[in-house]
Amino acid sequence: MKKTLVLSAALMTLVGLSSFAEERTLIDFTTLKADIAVYPQDYDGEKKENQNKRTVMDYATAAGASFSAEQKDLMKSSIALDQWEVVLNSSARNVSSLAQSQVKPAPVSSNSKQPFAGSEVMGVRVVFPTGAYNSNAKIVPPFSIPAYEPYSQADDNGDRQKAESSEGGESSGPKWLFEADDPSDKASPAYGLVKNVGTLKKIAVTTMGMNFPHALYVLLGDTDNVTRRYFMGYLGFDGWKTLEWNNPEYITEVRTREIRIYPIYPRGEPFVKFEGFQICRDAAHVGDDFIGYFKDVKIIFDKANLTSERDIADEDLWGIIGRKESARQALEMSRFGNKQVNRYIEKQKMATEETFTSSLSEDGASNAQSNGGQAADASAQ
Repeated sequence: MKKTLVLSAALMTLVGLSSFAEERTLIDFTTLKADIAVYPQDYDGEKKENQNKRTVMDYATAAGASFSAEQKDLMKSSIALDQWEVVLNSSARNVSSLAQSQVKPAPVSSNSKQPFAGSEVMGVRVVFPTGAYNSNAKIVPPFSIPAYEPYSQADDNGDRQKAESSEGGESSGPKWLFEADDPSDKASPAYGLVKNVGTLKKIAVTTMGMNFPHALYVLLGDTDNVTRRYFMGYLGFDGWKTLEWNNPEYITEVRTREIRIYPIYPRGEPFVKFEGFQICRDAAHVGDDFIGYFKDVKIIFDKANLTSERDIADEDLWGIIGRKESARQALEMSRFGNKQVNRYIEKQKMATEETFTSSLSEDGASNAQSNGGQAADASAQ
């Protein structure tokens, strides 16, 4: 009898610990393929697929009245892989580094034995200085991922449609645009946002190393608009690997935890969102090109609230969270919109000519032969 009680107590302890935390994919880069053509990328007017339909955002609301309706129709952006940016610190920033550091979709061979064979992951190139300088680069999305953008589908032009309702009267799909398609499924495609997050227990990054000795950090934002940096390890290995951060202050024994009670309403659901990667190069290590590949970021965390089902619809009655989130959404959109509008203006001002208009007659007999000129230049060298 005593042995049975001991086994039962041990089993209950294991069950309690196993249900203590939950695993979710925070962002999966294989889902960020460019699949719609929002505006012509080339100056010849050819439209190419350049935005991700699931995450496309319209920033024309921040453009003001000086733009035509046709121009505003083109002011859209998404977190498609080739839209991400490399932000260098001051010691690494020079003309060559700024021009060559970039993010590209990297196709994985269909012959690969990885589960994501044939997909596109994030490929990153950073050009670090060759001198003995500590330097770092952040790989960030084109805009801060909005935590309060309601979910809705987009058409092939990148225009958001009104959210459809299911038979129960609720909108089909996730509640928020950048949440996973199925927030309850840890394997569901994810776009950078996880709600109802309490204490973080672990973070994992699936990456392909190229024997670079640089350090990798993950940047996560939270409900309080604070961005925190988590050290994942060094990239001095060859091939695919999962790097993990384990919270050194995570307490698994409930009795030794400091219990904090927060008001359920109107604080809302705490969240984390993906802010980017940071790659740090030590002055003692080799500089110049860095190449890296990233597949996804996952988190294991405690739930902030055990359940969201309540007998009284607090938000329908008071509307406090709605007003707060609308204000934060407007602020997020304004920051994101102003940045994108300035880039749109700069793109319109860029020179489109590749060659000079010749002042000579093409069939003039006195014209120097181009091949001969090149040969003369070569002989002079």
